[in-house]
Amino acid sequence: MPELPLLLVLIVAVALLFDFTNGAHDSANAIATVVSTKVLSPRTAVLMAAGLNLIGAMLGDQVATTLGKGVVNPDMLNGSQLLVLGALLGAIAWNLITWYAGIPSSSSHALIGGLIGSAVVHAGFSSLNGQSIIDKILIPLFMSPLCGFLAGYLLMELIKIVCWHFNRHKTNSFFHHFQICSAAFMAVSHGLNDAQKTMGIITLALYLFGEIEVIHVPFWVKLLCATAMAMGTAVGGWKIVRTMGHKIFKLEPVHGVAAETSASLVIVGASMFGAPISTTHTITACIFGVGSTKRLSAVRWGVAGQLVTAWMLTIPAAAVMGGFFFWLLHALGLG
Repeated sequence: MPELPLLLVLIVAVALLFDFTNGAHDSANAIATVVSTKVLSPRTAVLMAAGLNLIGAMLGDQVATTLGKGVVNPDMLNGSQLLVLGALLGAIAWNLITWYAGIPSSSSHALIGGLIGSAVVHAGFSSLNGQSIIDKILIPLFMSPLCGFLAGYLLMELIKIVCWHFNRHKTNSFFHHFQICSAAFMAVSHGLNDAQKTMGIITLALYLFGEIEVIHVPFWVKLLCATAMAMGTAVGGWKIVRTMGHKIFKLEPVHGVAAETSASLVIVGASMFGAPISTTHTITACIFGVGSTKRLSAVRWGVAGQLVTAWMLTIPAAAVMGGFFFWLLHALGLG
């Protein structure tokens, strides 16, 4: 790792703290179903998810590039060394609020919202990369839950067709151990998409400080972010595990396999195109889709309403917080 200015070291440390809270907050994405169906114990599931999150985080950087230069225009923000710190503090604040309330909101969109708010307070709306925000942030914001719902519904219907001659007990027995594979796939895809977001924000900070000439993720940044997310996952977010695994729909092993597999496919596909989608949105929508194949009344739609409200509030709420923290840091004379 190169020698870095003290303020940049602080920003990197706060970014890694965000990555840690992301791992703790979003660990439910990979393990809620496998825990709620009692296929794995919480301890075993968390350790598996932590290791596979780390591996997934090292597999690409397309999403990191989007976060580094696809949300704001880096060339317009030179000299704004506190911008990233304000964004991170705003995102962490929203993460902590939703974590305390047990709401599976999006850490990804909290980070994007914090970055938008911080940039707007510093240089106005012209500092935003509007077309990229529409193409790679807002459209995926709406499309990923829809794709997740449809993927979960269709995969579950396909499983029902293939296994029509099995009774419920035999079907769940067959999928009981297979769910470990689907949970592992989910953990890898979670690391692939989510850890890259912090890589992108650290890379942007390095660019703003003049430590790198182009937006390209250094290997040491990948390694640090992957490790921080894995450690956060090892801590876990059990309030959110309960929401994801029990309050939406009473899951059985076959449902867990369908939800995790469909969510993983959507997340990996988005990651390949550099779209920083919400893994929380996606797996939740998949659970709704899977539950709807049983009967619409099997899904607790009241919980769905609460979650949708949290999703819609995340970017604007985190933007307000990011803008506030950027203003506060300047008011304190820190930059």
